[in-house]
Amino acid sequence: MNWTSALYASLVGTNLEGWIQTLIPQLADWQASARHGDTKKWEKQLQQLPSIDQVQSTLTSSVSLTQQNQFSENQRAHVESVLKQFIPWRKGPFHFFGIDIDTEWRSDWKWDRVLPHIKPLANKKVLDVGCGSGYHLFRMLGEDAKLVIGIDPTELFFYQFHIFKKYLPNLNVHFAPVGIEDMPALNAFDTVFSMGVLYHRRDPIEFLYQLKNQLVSGGQLVLETIVIEGDETSVLMPGERYAQMRNVWFLPSSDALVQWLSRVGFEDIQKVDENMTSTDEQRATKWMTNHSLIDFLDPNNKSLTIEGYPAPKRAVFIATKK
Repeated sequence: MNWTSALYASLVGTNLEGWIQTLIPQLADWQASARHGDTKKWEKQLQQLPSIDQVQSTLTSSVSLTQQNQFSENQRAHVESVLKQFIPWRKGPFHFFGIDIDTEWRSDWKWDRVLPHIKPLANKKVLDVGCGSGYHLFRMLGEDAKLVIGIDPTELFFYQFHIFKKYLPNLNVHFAPVGIEDMPALNAFDTVFSMGVLYHRRDPIEFLYQLKNQLVSGGQLVLETIVIEGDETSVLMPGERYAQMRNVWFLPSSDALVQWLSRVGFEDIQKVDENMTSTDEQRATKWMTNHSLIDFLDPNNKSLTIEGYPAPKRAVFIATKK
């Protein structure tokens, strides 16, 4: 069963079944398009990974794959060279049959901050908007979610996810390479995650509506984003770049974001965590060799970005759809 058939099969018989008629032409167009210049390379490299019997996985405390028989030195060198064809690895870390993929972000730290505050995911249908490589998708499944779907239009992330899905074909976790703006209002997920996406949206209020429209009544939104200091009227719109990122539009204060969520129609809104992003949590590694956070901060004042804005401070909010 290919990945599209597996995705469609996971939706049949659920309140998400109506999504299939939208997905079929979208994913057919995606597969037929020219897409990224490295697509053929990634597809070929994915096929170069070895077949392994009796794969064991750990998804609770980490995302780890293990096998009874360890790789020989030559096998390990081959597999590592294949995995490095998918650099940059940004979200993780992953443990792949004894090979540690030390990603730019310690996404496990974020998960540890989020998990104590959310409703249990056991037997729930979960959507992760802007899921990246899928690290958090596997951790959500590790919390016994019934169905986990990630959406992200970035093609590299799609292939990074499928490196692991290749060895976990029967797990009910899937990646749809679409944006939330491409989704109908399904009103069907018990929990919707959006972590590190809001500030990339030109219309953050419309984005909050799009997140709300995927939730069942009483469903929970888990939203993580960069915030600034200030009251309910405080919102920073940076210039051309923020921490060297071009696509940053609006950075609200925590109070302003609570007001946005309330206006959109959420209730029981809480800020459950806030912390400054550290250069231990986001940094360059041999699996992500580009510039990282340390290069984006003022070298003389780490509380400021290189452009003079407040350095990234991230907060986690939970809210319920009325």
